[in-house]
Amino acid sequence: MPVVLMPATLIRAVSMCVVLVVAAATGLAIAAAPTQDMPAVVHKPSVDVHSGPDFATPRVATLNRNAPVRISGQQGLWFRVNLPEGKPGYLRVTDVRMAYAGKASSSANSMAIFNGRAAGGKVTETASVRGIDESDLKSASFNGAELAKMESYRVSPEAAAASARAKGWSSSNVAYAAEARPVANGGKPQATQSEKRSGLSLARGLLSQIGIGSVGNSAIDVADKTVPKSEQELVAEELALAPELAGRILGAAPLVRDDGAQRRVNEIGRWMASHSARPELPWTFGIVDDGEVNAFAAPGGYVLITRGLYQLLSDDAEVAAVLGHEISHVVQRDHYEVIRKQEISSAGKDIALSHVSVGGGIAGSMAKDYVARHGAAVMLTSLDRGAEYRSDEASGFYLARSGFNPLALYAVLQKMTSLGTQSASLAQLYKTHPPLDERLERLDRNGYTGLQQYTSR
Repeated sequence: MPVVLMPATLIRAVSMCVVLVVAAATGLAIAAAPTQDMPAVVHKPSVDVHSGPDFATPRVATLNRNAPVRISGQQGLWFRVNLPEGKPGYLRVTDVRMAYAGKASSSANSMAIFNGRAAGGKVTETASVRGIDESDLKSASFNGAELAKMESYRVSPEAAAASARAKGWSSSNVAYAAEARPVANGGKPQATQSEKRSGLSLARGLLSQIGIGSVGNSAIDVADKTVPKSEQELVAEELALAPELAGRILGAAPLVRDDGAQRRVNEIGRWMASHSARPELPWTFGIVDDGEVNAFAAPGGYVLITRGLYQLLSDDAEVAAVLGHEISHVVQRDHYEVIRKQEISSAGKDIALSHVSVGGGIAGSMAKDYVARHGAAVMLTSLDRGAEYRSDEASGFYLARSGFNPLALYAVLQKMTSLGTQSASLAQLYKTHPPLDERLERLDRNGYTGLQQYTSR
């Protein structure tokens, strides 16, 4: 029989019918193809548009502040732009400011432009996963199997360094004055909080024996409530909390089933953490199957980012930038301090935090008790804005120390902005973080002080 060729238009029509039938049968929604560019305006007094993503390429135009452009793609730390007269060109990610999009369709546009280039894995969207909220983290059960899976991806500092060498990342010595550092004790064991309180109890007894009344006891009571923990106690509590909180997060959203992507975030994250003030923590990273753009940094070094955030990242530097922000929260003990304050403010609960057996059971009991009562809801507690700004700043320093360009976080924040203030994918992030334009303004204002030499990488 002769082969009859169908016209291309008929083939397309038949194909569309098949797609619509399949969609109707499976309940899938068919969205219109998104416009492949996003609005932005020039953010500096004057910027040069280059013909390629390199300062050495010819200048094709010069634009002044507030000039409109359309962003159609990204290459490293450059945005590909369409100029008003239709000419293409490239601008640095810090030259423009993405417009806050107000329509739901803008989220699809942004993901079409920036999505799917993180490499190192094939993370794809599964059935719609509602974003993790505070009630989910409070009620979710501990998922030991997922936690064990997450921990199986953990890499050693040596393995991370070997991976970094293979990729050409080299360390730089970059001072960062605002970085918290563990209290040095010269190798001598510090007195624990309970030991200090025992001393106060003895002092109270001596005061009674020599006839000093309630004034002395009141002073000791005040001192008793403000006795600090030793560094060993703080670390013991963090290490006990880390798997408990991570296990609850994984109870709300399991790991993405992509070994390559999970190994990748652990290699990059461990390399970045090795350049922090707390490289000795058991740093462990994972990607959870949640479509929102968010991340969680549990005390003790367990960091989880969502599938929605991972899909927005274009390269290793952007992955490192996001992880650097979360690493800073752990280094600074930001969420641990929230937990500590919650416990102290709870009647009688400060006792549970008072008697910590370093390296052993009581710290673990405290962690289990806290998580049993609160789940992992603390991971969606709003931190002080200063803590978020500091973590943005710290990410730049960790990037510079680890061989990346510190502007990578700026690019990530720009792309988050393009998703829009009404985007469901940013709902939880907007509840717990300062507005994205304020974070970008803060980075602009600080001018990457001390990091300028690394912004040309």
